[in-house]
Amino acid sequence: MRAWRIEAHGGPEDLTLRDLPLPEPGPGEARIRVLAVSLNHLDLWVRRGVPGHKFPLPIIPGCDIAGTITALGPGPTPWKPGQTVLVAPGIGCGRCPLCLAGRDHLCRFYGIFGETRDGGCAEEAIVPQTHLLLPPAGISLAEAVACPLTLLTAWHMLVTRAEVRPGETVLVQAGASGVGIMSIQVARLLGATVYATAGSEEKAELARSIGAQDVILHRRTDFADAVRRLTARRGVDVVIESVGADTFERSLRVLAKGGRLVTCGATAGSEVSVDLKLIFFKGLSILGSTMGGRGELEESISFVGRGLRPVLDRTFSMEELPRAHERLESRQALGKVVVAGFGVEPSAITAAAP
Repeated sequence: MRAWRIEAHGGPEDLTLRDLPLPEPGPGEARIRVLAVSLNHLDLWVRRGVPGHKFPLPIIPGCDIAGTITALGPGPTPWKPGQTVLVAPGIGCGRCPLCLAGRDHLCRFYGIFGETRDGGCAEEAIVPQTHLLLPPAGISLAEAVACPLTLLTAWHMLVTRAEVRPGETVLVQAGASGVGIMSIQVARLLGATVYATAGSEEKAELARSIGAQDVILHRRTDFADAVRRLTARRGVDVVIESVGADTFERSLRVLAKGGRLVTCGATAGSEVSVDLKLIFFKGLSILGSTMGGRGELEESISFVGRGLRPVLDRTFSMEELPRAHERLESRQALGKVVVAGFGVEPSAITAAAP
């Protein structure tokens, strides 16, 4: 089978197309014919490398995967060949107390497709049957594959970690990013008033179209000043933070008393400084968040098409994977970048389901 591999860290041009043996599913596993993969910043980090972190190279990238089952490993199963499925992107050991309690994202052996084991940028992929789920009804396969990682991340941040309540105010940093788009919609679903930041008028319009009440163009206006004005100096109850060094300290300062900052990433740097007086005088909470539990994915994806909807930017063919990486890396994407499987026409996965 054909597969893209990351064999050494570098740019999009360093993605390597290989012919590899067709893998066979073991007990409890399924092999799927990959029809679509959605890109995430995780793909860029694995390709470029992260200082101080070792990835298991060579590796096939791609954690958000959709396809049809072509083979099932030995053992009883509710799945059948030919079914169209999505893949839950994160995998715990399945045996430790955290996994058994539904908190598999905290398992010490937790990994993600395309980061710790081979992902979906190949003709076929092997996945545990426990990590198969049916796509939401009534949307295209491209929209469905755009959901798992970003929706799970946003749901865990807002529902589980921040415990957002109706009537609260939420600021979403980078509101037109993959996680930002889902965070705006989840916050609105929970009954919150949502503000967002964006880097261009195009991105601001996108954020407004999916539920942000006001969008701050951070290249023109200091977002902290804008939030104080929008909230009559009270501040917001929750900040959804994925930017890092460029925004973190000011994100803390715009929180109301008792506010919660939830951070899931650091696209602009991870080294930050914090004034502890701000934390204890205002009773603030800083909450870390990575992915979410397997049950949270099932719960959150049930709302897709019923208050939640992914936004697509462009769809590429799998042969164009380096170009798709360039598109995501350019920060010009308005929504998710999706790649159709080898030999699959992009139009075939963007057509809405009946």
